[in-house]
Amino acid sequence: MNQTQEIRKLIDKHFSLAWCRENIVIPLGVETAAFPNKQRLTVAVGNFSYLATIGEFIKKRAADANLECVFIEKPADQIQALLDEAATERLISGEGLENYDYSDDAILEALKAAEDDQNPVGFDFDFDDSAEAELIDEALDLSAEMLGSKIQQAAANILIHSTRTNVSDIHIEPRLEEYKIRVRRDGVMQDFVRMPRSAGIKLTACLKNMAEMDIAERRASQDGKIFRRFEGQRLEFRCSTAPGKHGEKMVLRILNSDEGMLSLDVLITNEEIKKNFRCIIEEANGIVIVSGPTGSGKSTTLASALREKDTGELNIVTAEDPIEYDLGGNIQQFPVMRAKGQTFANLLRTFLRQDPDVILIGETRDPETAESSMDAAETGHLVFTTLHANSASTSLTRLLDMEVPSYKLTASLRGVLAQRLLRKVCPECSSKRPIDDLESRFTGLRRGTEVRVATALKAEEKEQRKQEGTLCTRCSGTGYKGRIGTYELMRINRRISDAIKQKKSTREIEDIAVEDGMLTLKAYAVDLIKKQLTTVSELQKICNTEY
Repeated sequence: MNQTQEIRKLIDKHFSLAWCRENIVIPLGVETAAFPNKQRLTVAVGNFSYLATIGEFIKKRAADANLECVFIEKPADQIQALLDEAATERLISGEGLENYDYSDDAILEALKAAEDDQNPVGFDFDFDDSAEAELIDEALDLSAEMLGSKIQQAAANILIHSTRTNVSDIHIEPRLEEYKIRVRRDGVMQDFVRMPRSAGIKLTACLKNMAEMDIAERRASQDGKIFRRFEGQRLEFRCSTAPGKHGEKMVLRILNSDEGMLSLDVLITNEEIKKNFRCIIEEANGIVIVSGPTGSGKSTTLASALREKDTGELNIVTAEDPIEYDLGGNIQQFPVMRAKGQTFANLLRTFLRQDPDVILIGETRDPETAESSMDAAETGHLVFTTLHANSASTSLTRLLDMEVPSYKLTASLRGVLAQRLLRKVCPECSSKRPIDDLESRFTGLRRGTEVRVATALKAEEKEQRKQEGTLCTRCSGTGYKGRIGTYELMRINRRISDAIKQKKSTREIEDIAVEDGMLTLKAYAVDLIKKQLTTVSELQKICNTEY
């Protein structure tokens, strides 16, 4: 371990990076002290006069870890430079989530210690029921939890680690004799850690307090949000609890996604689909739909489209539940707040009185919102929305089921982009092989075409390879790293409009679109397999068919 790594480890264990920056303090190392069974922590401070206010606190933190403390003075600019270097090191080592067990000091020791913690929540927050709680601008710094009780430290470490390892959801699940945390990474649930029930109950209470939920209420479902800042980054989590057979389950959805992905050039790899989608979003009016199941990347695609539309010459407004990206620029974003009557349909009516050019309705889920969106599109606005449907053609059926008249649908709809997310096969540890007859018939690829196959290891194999030092550092033995989209774009032309009016079936409409050149979700995914970006097994998951 180099000096920067050691410093970062000491900062995270005894203080926090934000606190050290604020007080110009840095722990430099631990060495053997004069007394037996004792070690000495060397701490550099920018100005010895600061010790009058922070000295006792530092000594207490060291004493809690059975360390003596010695202070040295160091120029403030040198301390800041060392802190900048330490900031580049990860808070928790870069091992995969599946490798965590009770040996991890940052999380698991805190969970164990929580069994005896008499103040699991630590801070008494002043709850505010005003609307400003929904639109909080100044989020608390997570260093408050990092310097709080043991259970607060565990909660903070879990949140920070999850945001840094491509986790989208955190599930805290009560069992008969324990609590279990599982996380969703690259769309797949993975085990994270197990803990005693007492620690799990306190962890849930701590997170509920951070989300401004009612801690005392454990027999009714609740929703909340956690807003925090850490090292200059805004962290946001949508939280939900539900009472189960063995206790209260809590799920946290991480909303602070990678804004570097907000580009159609990054998301859509097929040039023809990308070009046609850009043509659709450049229309002066009409409605554009992006469809797919939950977690298929619809919001990311629409956010990317809006950023391209934001040239400074348009009034762009959004209604979202929740707001997942801060789009910036000239885009005005509004959260749905049902408790205050601010629904999608009500927001849309408000928008129409505020001279909009482009409107995003985060989700069309009821007849009122669907028809209002169509009306807005017919009156000269360009409307974007998402829909839960399995394909472009079934999106049309879904809207008709919402009692949208076919004449409105054909007059307003400009196009439907359906999408899914497939896991990208790890290029480091995957292997190549020719496809067999069954796979050839399923994909349409010529028999013998070389494709990649993921090397997914079982827990025992991962542990063995970890000890041998042969575990893949890129995917940690999961066989996949990251995700890539597969798309199908249906442009509403005269033939498809006529098919809608004639109430033709979903399959018939899809056949017409394919005849007119539409690339299906499956065909797009097959091209990704051919390019060795994903696997046949990933395609099979979205097709729901055996091969």
